[in-house]
Order: sequence, then C-alpha cells, then structure tokens
Amino acid sequence: MIGLVLAAGAGRRLRPYTDTLPKALVPVGPAGMEGEPTVLDLTLGNFAEIGLTEVAVIVGYRKEAVYARKAALEEKYGLTLTLIDNDKAEEWNNAYSLWCGRDALKDGVILANGDTVHPVSVEKTLLAARGDGKKIILALDTVKSLADEEMKVVVDPAKGMTKITKLMDPAEATGEYIGVTLIEGDAALELADALKTVWETDPQQFYEHGYQELVDRGFRIDVAPIGDVDWVEIDNHDDLAKGREIACRY
Repeated sequence: MIGLVLAAGAGRRLRPYTDTLPKALVPVGPAGMEGEPTVLDLTLGNFAEIGLTEVAVIVGYRKEAVYARKAALEEKYGLTLTLIDNDKAEEWNNAYSLWCGRDALKDGVILANGDTVHPVSVEKTLLAARGDGKKIILALDTVKSLADEEMKVVVDPAKGMTKITKLMDPAEATGEYIGVTLIEGDAALELADALKTVWETDPQQFYEHGYQELVDRGFRIDVAPIGDVDWVEIDNHDDLAKGREIACRY
C-alpha cells in the first residue's frame, strides 16, 4: 500500500499565498511563513508514521513548487515520492485529478486531499477497519455539526455508504467525509472507470461523485468513523487560521 495525495488545486480563496504556491504548500505553521510545515508536510508525516514508504502526489497548479521541494521532502520523511501531472488542473475539477492517479490505485492507497489538516489517528483508524472484503473505506466525521458546504454522507448499516454529496439536508446525513480514503488495489479498475464516467459527463465534478457512481452501480463502499478529533479542510483564510491552530497539536 502507498500514499496518494491530491495536490493539484489552485486554492484561489487563499491568495496571496496561492499566487505562487498550490494549496497543498500553503504554510500552516503559527506564523504562516515560508519554511514552516504545509498540509503536504503533515500528510507525508502521517504516511511515514504508519509505515508507508512510497507516495504518489498528483500535481498541477504551480506544480514547479512541488517539484522543487521533492528531494527535500523525500529526505525529511524517508519516503519515495512520485509526482503525477494533471494537465487539466486549472480547468477541471478533481474527479479528473484522481483519475490521473489511476495507475497508483492498483497498489492500494491511502488517499488524502491536499487541503485536509488531520491527525495520524485518521490513517490508523482506516487501517484498523480493513478486512472482511472491504474495498473502499471513507474516513467519516460523525461528531461535527453539518451545514451546506460539507461533503455529507448517508450510511446504511447493512449496505454501507448510500449517498455522498454536498447537496443534501444536513439533518439527513450520517456524517461528513473528511477527504481521506483507504482504497484497496482490487477496487482500482472499477473506481477508475467510475471516475472516467463522471469527468466525461461533467469535468467540473468532484471525485466523490465517482464514489456515488460506484455505489449506484452496486459497489459497496464502507466508512470508518474517526471519533472526536480536530481536523479542517482549508478552503479560505478562516479555515487556514483554524488549520494553523490544529497543526500545532500534531
């Protein structure tokens, strides 16, 4: 199993940082200065802690900044990094971005969004949930109060995930998908095909629509509740402030 990070996004709501950096390389240290840890640093640290040795990183917007740091990141975390170019990163949404990493999926991956600050307990929870024929396991926050922006999930105890979308009454949701997934290698071909269907239908779709496409085809997707842990998806400057506060604890 390897790590996989989606780090192709522009994060325009985080300007001026993202004038020169992809969102995954915005500093989340207390002073917000260059040289402090980034979301990519935190995620690679998590992967190293659970014993992964290889990580694929999907890059696009300002990818040269990731290429420039590749050797230093490999040395710091003891990982071998493979950078995968997304040629449509500034035009299309992340269903296509994850599809660009379809070859990496065959190894089995722990996928992490490049804008999610979270503790290594999330990866450990996913690993502990493996087995019993599970092929895809979503990290799910069942504690947080939900609103309109969150990626909400409905779970049937007998069927697993039945619905994933932002466009849902929060009261109907079981919890929020936090942007971290364990994907077994034998799910790779089916997931890649579902993602291709999604981005060919609408290039602006999220990769989570690929999960919904799979479920609609009869594929079972499971979830693993992460418990009461602090995490944040960094979309804007308010999120960034919260991310810096959280990152100091991990």
